[in-house]
Amino acid sequence: MIKDEGSLVPMAGCTDLYVSLNFGTLPQTRFLNLWGLDDMRGITRRGKVLRIGALTTYTDLIRSPLVNRHTPMLVAAAREVGGPQIQNRGTLGGNIANASPAGDTLPVLAAADAQLELRSAAGVRRVPFTAFYTGYRKTIARPDELIVAVEVPALDPRQYFRKVGTRAAQAISKVVIAGIAGAQPRLAIGSVAPTVLRLTKTEAALIAGEPLAEVQRVMLTEIVPIDDIRSTAEYRQRVAANLLAEFCAFCDKGASRASGKAKRAPGRTRRSR
Repeated sequence: MIKDEGSLVPMAGCTDLYVSLNFGTLPQTRFLNLWGLDDMRGITRRGKVLRIGALTTYTDLIRSPLVNRHTPMLVAAAREVGGPQIQNRGTLGGNIANASPAGDTLPVLAAADAQLELRSAAGVRRVPFTAFYTGYRKTIARPDELIVAVEVPALDPRQYFRKVGTRAAQAISKVVIAGIAGAQPRLAIGSVAPTVLRLTKTEAALIAGEPLAEVQRVMLTEIVPIDDIRSTAEYRQRVAANLLAEFCAFCDKGASRASGKAKRAPGRTRRSR
């Protein structure tokens, strides 16, 4: 059992893990290869809930008719993760476990009110995705637990996803955002805080019918971007405010361009300026 083996690093697609090894930032040297566990793969629908195995790759998500119908914003996010090689190896569970605030799929799962299924020898527990992260690259998962699946409830089909990076493809996000339209809009954002953020105060302002300028002001109180090698905090604030305006316009148009169906925005990264 994992709990009896000491410090082990679970590995699957290794698209992030190998980068850490190359840079010498991963002190652990013992690994647990999950790639052969087919029980952790697959996409199924149980009633109105979409269940996605943690070892499901980005390519699997892109090609899945179920995901395209149920959660098109997740398809849009998967298309933005690296190139075909990364999409063929990288897994949804790996993106979650890596716990980077810039993870492309994380705002989607936060906005979707997804649940994570964690499993250990002691049993199974389900954790709301929005409660999973406790800080920068920190989670509530115990050392003996694995993420085995993600469960996404029924969603309004009017879904929005946008990622802004240094170039039009294969770039780490400067800001990444996902939203769901409707009477109770949901919005989540990444790369502007130590963890992905569900923008609950911004949602409340939207529901209350506040003017756009006020909704943007509220959002800027929720995010805490920093200066780093990819961007400045000021730039991220400006981009986040602009994407919020785009989301509002998307909602007003009746979401005629759902993320997974759009050829360009909002499901495609644009070159940042």
